[in-house]
Amino acid sequence: MGFDPRDLSQDDFLGGKLKIFQPKSGHRAGIDPVLLAAAVDAKPGETVLELGCGSGVASLCLARRVGEIDLVGVELQANYAQLARRNAVENDIPFTVFASDIAKLPIEIRSRSFSHVIANPPYYRRMDGTAATDPGRDLSLAGDTPMRLWVDVATRRLTPGGYLTFIQKADRLADLLSGFDDRLGGIEVKPITPRAGRRAELVLVQARKGSRGEFQLLSPLVLHKGANHDGDRDSYTEEIRNVLRNGGPISVF
Repeated sequence: MGFDPRDLSQDDFLGGKLKIFQPKSGHRAGIDPVLLAAAVDAKPGETVLELGCGSGVASLCLARRVGEIDLVGVELQANYAQLARRNAVENDIPFTVFASDIAKLPIEIRSRSFSHVIANPPYYRRMDGTAATDPGRDLSLAGDTPMRLWVDVATRRLTPGGYLTFIQKADRLADLLSGFDDRLGGIEVKPITPRAGRRAELVLVQARKGSRGEFQLLSPLVLHKGANHDGDRDSYTEEIRNVLRNGGPISVF
């Protein structure tokens, strides 16, 4: 059963280039999936799989920037999977979405490999904190699937030379990297900090299947200008404004 239309809002992403339906309460997409999409250097004609696609924001942002990519998504919660399909239709973007646990992927996905696999896994450990009152939001924020499994499933679905790209909370970087093995190399970690000199709150992590490249800790991506928030004005850096408003890429990964 899908969402009641009365419980949905339609929100602009990429400066209005995307119109996204999402629940008024529950799990709502912020800038994180937009940043994830901006970090993926996909080319027209390539294949992209998103694990845990929610309402489809990351994949649709990527498709709006690149175009002519073969998009497939997997989402555990059937109502969000249905919403992702609707958002794809509303924005005239081909996007095949399956309602499935990533641990039990349908044969249509298990029989394929992809140029890119992307994911924004739940940020919090199930044992930490208090569950959200909305079940959909709780599952999106603190799912039961181990981080190692997210990485393993993504790696299995990559073509040789394909790229894995994840966004995750900085304090869970160790959990994420613990799932990497010798199938992946050229690992690059890009911290995301709210302002220059502040502690990173998020990380973008990218690796390549079959690469023997060295691990690299990259310079941080800074979201806002200035040392402190200055009133209600938009304080995003030029690079981040270009990502959020125009669908531009993250320039160095």
